[in-house]
Amino acid sequence: MQIQSIKVKNFKALKDVEMNNIPGFAVLVGANGSGKSTLIDVFEFLKDCLIGDVRSALQKRGGFTQVVSRGSEKDTILIQLKVKLDFEDEDVSRLVTYSIEIAEHERRTTVKREILRFRRALHTGSPYHFLDFRNGIGEAVKETDDAFNPDVDYKTLPRETYQLDKPYFLAIKALGQLNDFDAASQLRSLIEQWTVSDFHIADARGEPDAAPAEHLSASGDNLALYAQYLHDDHPKIFSDVIKRMADRVPGIAEVIAQDTGDGRVVLRFRDEAFDTSFIARSVSDGTIKMFAYLALLADPNPHPLLCVEEPENQLYPSLLTILAEEFADYAHRRRGEGQVFVTTHSPDFLNAVPLSSIFWLKKEAGYSTIHRAADDALLKSFVDAGDRPGWLWRENLFAGVDPA
Repeated sequence: MQIQSIKVKNFKALKDVEMNNIPGFAVLVGANGSGKSTLIDVFEFLKDCLIGDVRSALQKRGGFTQVVSRGSEKDTILIQLKVKLDFEDEDVSRLVTYSIEIAEHERRTTVKREILRFRRALHTGSPYHFLDFRNGIGEAVKETDDAFNPDVDYKTLPRETYQLDKPYFLAIKALGQLNDFDAASQLRSLIEQWTVSDFHIADARGEPDAAPAEHLSASGDNLALYAQYLHDDHPKIFSDVIKRMADRVPGIAEVIAQDTGDGRVVLRFRDEAFDTSFIARSVSDGTIKMFAYLALLADPNPHPLLCVEEPENQLYPSLLTILAEEFADYAHRRRGEGQVFVTTHSPDFLNAVPLSSIFWLKKEAGYSTIHRAADDALLKSFVDAGDRPGWLWRENLFAGVDPA
C-alpha cells in the first residue's frame, strides 16, 4: 500500500495543491510558514477523522472556520488520495482513489461526499464508484468476482444502501470492517496504522508505568517501554540499535530499560568510561533523540506511512546524511511499499536525498504551492553535473523559497 498522489483544496494554506508520483521517501522543504507542517497535518487530520469522526477532528484544530482556507468558508474542504492497494484474491495491485468533501452549514459539520473508486479492468476503462456517500447516506458495491470482470454490467453488481449514525462519520470506518469491501478495509487499515511523529524530548525522558509498547508513540513518551519491548522480544534488533548508537554518540556502551520496582520503567545510558549508568534525565537532548530515531526506524512492524518533522534538531550535522539514508531504508522495509514523509531545513540532510524525492513549498498570494525538484531543469542540470541538493538549497537555487 502506497500513496501515489494527494490533492487538497481549502485546507488552511493549501488552497489548491496536488502532489503526483510520490516516491516511497518524500522530503518537503520550504521557508517557515510555507505549508510543510500543514501538508503533514492533512495525514494526521485524516487519521483523526477515522479514529474519531470528522467533527471532532475539526474541533481539535479550532473548528471548520479555522481549518478552511481564508475566503473559502462557503466552499468544501477536499482531500483526495490515490493509493496502490493489493487485492490478494486477484493477486494484483490496483490504483484506488479515495476522496472526502467536508462542509459546514448552519454550524453543522457534514461529509458532503465520500467516494472510493477504481477501475474494474486493471489498466483500461473508467473508474467505477464502489462506495459513494452523501451526508452520511449512500451505497456500496460488494467486491465479488463479478465486480472485477468488466464484461459484467456494473448496474447488475450486488450493492447495499447504508445510513451512517451521523453525517460527520466516515463510511470507510464502518464498511472497512466488513469482508465484502476489501478496498475500504485496506484503506481503513492504512490510515489507522500511519503515524505522524511529534517527538518531545521532555516526554521521552519520563519514567512511564509498565505497559505493553510495540511501537514508539508519536510524542515518544513511551520510549523506555518501547526499548524494553525491543530488548525482550527482539534482542537482535535491539543489539543492532545499540551498535548504531555507539557509532553515532561517542562513549555510549549500553542502554537499559530498567524496572524501578514500583511499576515504572526508567531508561538508563551507560558511558564506556564508567561502570554505572545515567538515567535519561541526565543525558543530552541529542543522545535521547538519536536513540529514539534509531529505535523508531528499527520497528519490527514498521508503519505503512511515517511522517517526521525536522529530525535535524539537536543532532550533529554529520549524522544527518546517515539518518536520511535510514529513513529511506525504512520506507522499503514493508516489501517496498512503505512511505516516509520528512520536513527539513537542513542542507546536510538534503545532501543525502535524491532529487526525485524532494518537493519544495512556497507561498504565493497567501497560499502554498508545491513543486517537484526533479521537474526543475536548472536543479536537474546541477545535480547531473555532480552538485548535491543541499548545496543548491543553501545557494537559494530553489526558486522563490528564500524569504529574504
